[in-house]
Amino acid sequence: MKIDYIAFPAAILTMALVSCENPADKTAKADVKGAVAKTEDNAAGTKYVFTPESKIEFTGSKVTGKHDGGFKAFTGHFTVKDGAPAGNDHKVEIDMNSTFADQEKLTGHLKSPDFFDVEKYPTTTFDVTEIKKDSDTQYTVSGNFKLHGVEKNISFPATVSQNGDAVSIKSEFNINRKDFGIVYAGKADDLIRDEVVIRLDLTAKPGA
Repeated sequence: MKIDYIAFPAAILTMALVSCENPADKTAKADVKGAVAKTEDNAAGTKYVFTPESKIEFTGSKVTGKHDGGFKAFTGHFTVKDGAPAGNDHKVEIDMNSTFADQEKLTGHLKSPDFFDVEKYPTTTFDVTEIKKDSDTQYTVSGNFKLHGVEKNISFPATVSQNGDAVSIKSEFNINRKDFGIVYAGKADDLIRDEVVIRLDLTAKPGA
């Protein structure tokens, strides 16, 4: 087999660069600060609850590649008036035992004390403290996020739209896992990145 000694190193370099890409570089970085006191603002509106089609997923990466995962069980609601979020009565609660990943072995590791430690911290919550309207469908959502026993206020961009009686919220952003006390480094020659991408694809309809 004839090898092109000029093209071959270039191909190897290209593959190396691709494997080192950080998925978080393509998403917005959540603004993180200390948890804030929540002022009740239960604006008149309709409470919408998540439908089974809703998804909360994540992507983590390391030097050699990335892994996708998410949560199979979570509940939540938000208040809507005239097709837009109203007030701050919006909350999500995740059952951390429902964590899954694209590899069965990794699913178990994520549930262990190295990462989520689900036996000690079985629930993660996001309780909205403020929603700012940036344009017709674009919002900045802020809320107290309690993960791994650490609570901080995070802000991220979201798109809100209505189709019939369904309202959807979509967002993709990244957080630093170390902000929430998840510090497992990984192997010395294959370190895990600090940034984790979170994807929200939530659909809700009027509920009790």
